[in-house]
Amino acid sequence: MIFFHELGHFLAFRAFKVGVITFSIGMGPKIWKVKRGKTEYCLSLLPFGGYVAGVGEYDDEVESLGFTQEDAVTSRAPWQRLIIAAAGPLMNLLIAWLIYWGLTVSQGLAITQPQVGGILPQSAAEAAGLKPGDMITAIDGVRIERWGQVPEIVGDSGGKTMQVEVEREGLKQTFAMTPTRRERTNLFGETEIAWLIGVQASGSVRYEEKGFFESAVLGLQKTWDMIDITLTSVKKMITGSVAAESVGGPIMIAQMLGEQAKVGLVPLLLLAALISVNLGLLNLFPIPVLDGGAIVFCLIEMVIRRPVPE
Repeated sequence: MIFFHELGHFLAFRAFKVGVITFSIGMGPKIWKVKRGKTEYCLSLLPFGGYVAGVGEYDDEVESLGFTQEDAVTSRAPWQRLIIAAAGPLMNLLIAWLIYWGLTVSQGLAITQPQVGGILPQSAAEAAGLKPGDMITAIDGVRIERWGQVPEIVGDSGGKTMQVEVEREGLKQTFAMTPTRRERTNLFGETEIAWLIGVQASGSVRYEEKGFFESAVLGLQKTWDMIDITLTSVKKMITGSVAAESVGGPIMIAQMLGEQAKVGLVPLLLLAALISVNLGLLNLFPIPVLDGGAIVFCLIEMVIRRPVPE
């Protein structure tokens, strides 16, 4: 994902005819390098990042590197430098979209089935006699096709008794259940109070075949969903409703990737897409050392019509 991020910057440099001194994956001492033209491509020792060094970006002595002032990024208009800064994060978002698009085209749209996987003790579901493996087919006459409908409908019930239809071993049965107010943990690890009947999803998934262009739209929607979740997570960390200790760094990412690789290629790609979204979004934050900081300085320069003082 870092490679694709830096590739975005690299392609933008090339598009605006800015000289590139170095394209490195990794940071620190270079352990392998090759020179093509005036650009050095290398792998560096510390696998915690990467960089593309454009001419004039970090050093004014461009002639000593074999370039001219015309090759320098400082010779480009601020809107061009803004695009160069944004190209890395946008490449990450593009890669995430392509992953979601490709998976939907190849295997179909994954839909979590409304199948009961667990029953909470002392719950309405336990009292009614629901069992793991039951497939919920309708609630109060509303047809249930995906698991997400179950908490939505139950949560909006207001605590009134509901008629829950299930399919068990090929036979249809109906159970009367009265939701109760109980604690649950949401996607962000927060504890909240909601109307519940006390069922947990089995996690079983079915796939709906989708066409090429429909998959592109669904992939875009999935990418947006991940953007929304990421931004909400950051907001909750800033407000303190989610502990900052829950955020992982390179080591945790490596552990997660290893676990997903054991499960299979699809889970690994889904995690890679999520990491790509995070990498793209977080680099757009208006912090000086990030691409977002460079974008802010370019915007200021476009308004005041002169470079921002060092």
